[in-house]
Amino acid sequence: MKIGIDVSQIVYGTGVSVYTKSLVESLLGIDRENEYILFGGSLRRIHDLRFMIQEYRAKKKIYTLPPTALDLLWNRLHIIPIETFTGKLDVYHSSDWAQAPSNAFKVTTIHDLVPFKFPKQTHPRILAVHKARFKWIRKEVDVVIAVSQSTKQDLIDLGIDEKKIRVVYEAAGEKFVPQKKDVISETLKRFGIRENYLISVGFGPRKNTKKLIEAFQKIKTKNLKLVLVGRRQERIAERGVMTLGRVDSDQDLAALYSGAEALVYPSLYEGFGLPVVQAMAVGCPVVTSNVSSLPEVAGDAAVLVNPNDTSSIAEGIQTALRQTKSLAQKGLKQAQKFSWEKAAQETFGIYKTAASKI
Repeated sequence: MKIGIDVSQIVYGTGVSVYTKSLVESLLGIDRENEYILFGGSLRRIHDLRFMIQEYRAKKKIYTLPPTALDLLWNRLHIIPIETFTGKLDVYHSSDWAQAPSNAFKVTTIHDLVPFKFPKQTHPRILAVHKARFKWIRKEVDVVIAVSQSTKQDLIDLGIDEKKIRVVYEAAGEKFVPQKKDVISETLKRFGIRENYLISVGFGPRKNTKKLIEAFQKIKTKNLKLVLVGRRQERIAERGVMTLGRVDSDQDLAALYSGAEALVYPSLYEGFGLPVVQAMAVGCPVVTSNVSSLPEVAGDAAVLVNPNDTSSIAEGIQTALRQTKSLAQKGLKQAQKFSWEKAAQETFGIYKTAASKI
C-alpha cells in the first residue's frame, strides 16, 4: 500500500505536533513493507518542516502553500485532490487543519472538539476552518480516529456515524520516564526553581488558570511554588506563582514533572490530556478534573476534582501532597497502558482496512 500522512502540524510544538511526530516514528518502526509518503504545506515554516522530517525513511512531498491557502482550496472549495501533490495513494491520513479531496481510503484524527465546545474562546477564523473541514469529514472520511471515548461521544453528538469512529489513545513518549536526581537538579537550577513546587501545563480559560491560582492561594504549605508551563496569555503577578513559558524539550519537561510535588491540571475540557499521562509516566502525582476525557485517562491513579470549584481543587492538592508515594506508584502503572507502539499498531490496523478495498 501507499500510505500518505499529512505532517504539516509537526512544526508547531503543540499536542497535535507530538501526536503526528510520535505516530509517524512508530508507524515507520513497525511497518517495513508498505510505502509511506509524508507530505505537508507551509510557507513561513517550510524549512522547519523539511528539517523535521528529513530523517524519516519515507518519501517526502513538501509544497509552499500557507495554511490559509490550503483552507481555501480544500476546506472551502474542496478542489485539487491530494494526489496532485503525492501521486496515487491507497490511504490518506489527513491533518488537524485541512481536508483535501482524495480517491484514497480516507482517515483523519480528531484530537478534541475545542472550537465547537468553546466557540467564544476560539478565534473566529479558526472556528470557521474547523467547521468547513468538519463538513467534509462527516461527508467523505471512511474512518475517524478519536483519541478517547470522551472525544468519540463528542463526535457522535456532532453527527459523525458511530460506525466510522475508532478510539486510539495517545501516549507519553520515550523521554517520559523517572529522571535521575542529578538531571532533575540541573534542570531545576537552569529554570531557577529553588523551592518545592506544583506544576501545571497550559494557560487560559479552558485550562482553568484563574481557578488553579485561586486554589493554590488556599494552600497553607510553606515554601511551595506553583510553576506554570506554556505560552502565557496574560500577566501573572500572584504570590508564589512562577511562569516558565513554553518548554519544547521533552527531556526538560520530564525532569520538571519528576521534580514536582504534583501535576495540577484542572482543565475544563481535554480530548485526551497528554500532560496527565506524561506526569504519571515519570512518577509525578496527578491532580486533575473529573470531566471530559480526564477521568478516562487518569483511571484510579489521580486525585479527581471539580474544576469549577476552587475548594475542590485546593482539597485535591492537599490530598495529593499527603499521598505522593501511592499516587506515584499508581501513576506509573496507569501510564503503562498507553504507548505509541500500541497506537501505531491500532492505526496500522485501520490502514489495512483499505487493503480489502484496493
